[in-house]
Amino acid sequence: MTLRKPAPLGDPPVGRRMTCSAAAPGILVGVINPYVELTEAFNRGRLRAIISSGQAVVLHKLAVMSKDGDWILREDEEAMTYVLTVLSDRGSRYRFGAPLDRRWLAGGWSSHLEHRVDSVRLRTDFVTRPPRILEDELAEIWRAAEGAEIPVVAPEPLAQLKKTNREKDYVVIGELARRMGSPRSQLLFSRSARDLMRIAQAHPETVREIVAERPVLEKIGEGQSELESALDAERRALMHSNEKRLALYREASREWSEIWFEVSTEIADLPLVEAHALVVARAENVLPFGPANGGFP
Repeated sequence: MTLRKPAPLGDPPVGRRMTCSAAAPGILVGVINPYVELTEAFNRGRLRAIISSGQAVVLHKLAVMSKDGDWILREDEEAMTYVLTVLSDRGSRYRFGAPLDRRWLAGGWSSHLEHRVDSVRLRTDFVTRPPRILEDELAEIWRAAEGAEIPVVAPEPLAQLKKTNREKDYVVIGELARRMGSPRSQLLFSRSARDLMRIAQAHPETVREIVAERPVLEKIGEGQSELESALDAERRALMHSNEKRLALYREASREWSEIWFEVSTEIADLPLVEAHALVVARAENVLPFGPANGGFP
């Protein structure tokens, strides 16, 4: 993902100049963006898919581009079948990951496919149980997306999703926090010691209410240097936590990864619908529906 520079946003790599919705000033609309067009195709007649991760960061105007597309899908058979049909019509093929099947996605796995539009490779990644998002939070994401011109994850849950093991995602979290409407949300997600101290001075009662939820706030009264050190330690702890979560899935997929070259060779010349059936049949024998020791959220 390429973070946006302070200069005015230019033309996207594919399509026209981006504009903002008057109804939702924080969201970019009017974009001939292949991932937005895919989202529209996925959602014909019913909301099935919500833009997440890197493309959500683009739509919130914090990046100029992202190399792939990520979606949260409805966890039902109709949504899976519909999305597979849309991708099949575009000549999509599986990359290594779990089948686009409710049983695996319910266990926190992700599915990865790709297809080409002219010379551009479009990577498409799907989950139904995004990491670090609790059940009630997921329900709110779906509620908020209903009727949206472009269904995209809002800044607060997007910040949760960005608590990865990648340094650059914490810059994104900090910028997302500055776009959040409430002092409570800003205090929960800000990555800036100066911002936290300023907000805390204006809203000390809010700090007292949520300090147990984010212990780093205890350091606000100890000065900028101490707070910055605490924020660094918090970031490292979050990164290690995500590394441990990914390790569970990596271990659970070990046998699947060992036979993936064979499977990918078998499906190389098959239409996606047929390839999907074969991937599911092969995965049922070697890929568990979820890690043995948990992993979601």
